[in-house]
Amino acid sequence: MAQKKPVVVVTRRLPESIETRLMELFDARLSENDEPMSRAELIEAVKTADVLVPTLTDRIDAGILAHAGPQFRLIANFGTGVDHIDLAAARQRNITVTNTPDVLTEDTADMTMAMILAVPRRLADGMKTIESGEWTGWSPMQLLGHRIWGKRLGIVGLGRIGHAVARRARGFGMAVHYHNRRRVHPDTEAELEATYWESLDQMLARMDVISVHCPHTPATYHLLSARRLKLLQPKAYVVNTARGEVIDENALTRMLERGEMAGAALDVFENEPAINPKLARMDNVLLLPHMGSATIEGRVEMGEKVIINIKTFVDGHTPPDRVLDALL
Repeated sequence: MAQKKPVVVVTRRLPESIETRLMELFDARLSENDEPMSRAELIEAVKTADVLVPTLTDRIDAGILAHAGPQFRLIANFGTGVDHIDLAAARQRNITVTNTPDVLTEDTADMTMAMILAVPRRLADGMKTIESGEWTGWSPMQLLGHRIWGKRLGIVGLGRIGHAVARRARGFGMAVHYHNRRRVHPDTEAELEATYWESLDQMLARMDVISVHCPHTPATYHLLSARRLKLLQPKAYVVNTARGEVIDENALTRMLERGEMAGAALDVFENEPAINPKLARMDNVLLLPHMGSATIEGRVEMGEKVIINIKTFVDGHTPPDRVLDALL
């Protein structure tokens, strides 16, 4: 008798090749409209499914997991960050959680570098000038920005993505500085010609550009607080492609309004998809719709990791991308 396929509920639309493979391997229940699942739908999913494939738009908290059926044993997250999943509640119920690390590093680093370049060089202002029909020709004083070559880049979190950004920044002639919970290996520092700052406060006060690359955890919530943001020089820019909650967005907005910093480039927001309307009206702010990792190649590779994690788990083995208890 053929073994019954596990029921796998997928909360959002995924690349077609991934959805097809999920259907081949499992009893997959795919999303039809790509709308985030309601709380009631998530509860129903954990009641009936063996595996849930959520994304960062799905809040999987203890209240939802309290409804999990005895067959529900795996949350195969489509994404690297797991701050939307109550890991402690999952562990208490013996539910394994996996994610999709490593595949989005280069894509996110590419976008970060593009944002580091875009705001000081006023690319958004240039596009608006063209689109409005106001451009009348070249002028020596038109849309003057600031060069990147020779500027100091302060990386908050020199993990995989931070490291990839540092490599790109060196190619643009920037001096790389970083703050981490732990200092990286001397060989890595030598490769990047990177300067380590044990004190985040001291680093922030000396940088031209700050780029955020740490996950959102209780320890990093508002890591760039109002107090810390005030340490920035008026010429400094802030770039965030990590998580919006790492920065006190209201404090950042107030400083930008007052001209206490040069500008910001944000791909993530504290209360997304809601965006502070004041930010949207500022000429020195670049806002993007959480698209730092949005490449076709990256999304397919994420899906392939999800499939491997599910297949390995169903076959009775430890999935390769299990989120370890040490991260709780």
